[in-house]
Amino acid sequence: MSTDTLHAEAAALVATLTARADTLAVAESLTGGMLAATLTGVPGASAVFRGGVAAYATEVKTALLDVPEEAVCSVGVVSAEVAEAMAHGARRRLGSTYALSTTGVAGPDPQEGKPVGTVFVAVAGPAERQDADPAEPGGGPGGGPGVATVLALRLAGDRQTIRVDTCVAALGLLRRTLDQAGTLGDA
Repeated sequence: MSTDTLHAEAAALVATLTARADTLAVAESLTGGMLAATLTGVPGASAVFRGGVAAYATEVKTALLDVPEEAVCSVGVVSAEVAEAMAHGARRRLGSTYALSTTGVAGPDPQEGKPVGTVFVAVAGPAERQDADPAEPGGGPGGGPGVATVLALRLAGDRQTIRVDTCVAALGLLRRTLDQAGTLGDA
């Protein structure tokens, strides 16, 4: 995928989040801030983007994003479980309606016995629409644990291509989540 696709997807999402009065945070490992930089490159992003954590080191994931050490020890940081925990941690810590996370192996070498191109992206959001009571589990921005969806990817290409494709996949996952939430909210 191209960086043009990435920037177009980011612009569309900022517009959608703005129209919905929703907010977004990110927790990034292999993308190292690329997702946050792409989103903040969109004019008007300040209306919806709460912030991000570039949690490259494992101890940053556990300390700042509340990723359970048990998950790191049992399945490793390149896993669906850690991607989900990172998204929930970012949403909770940064007080956003939704949060995206990225973790994986961009290369050039395998990590934790997993080949280059093994990637997990996750989105965490409220179990209900934004107008739900934030004090209830899954309600409102940053309220309760909410729900998460994790996408496992097997990407090809060099390090930069894998990082860009990971960002495109994460934004696409959020777009599909918002589309579904809009449909459910209109029912």
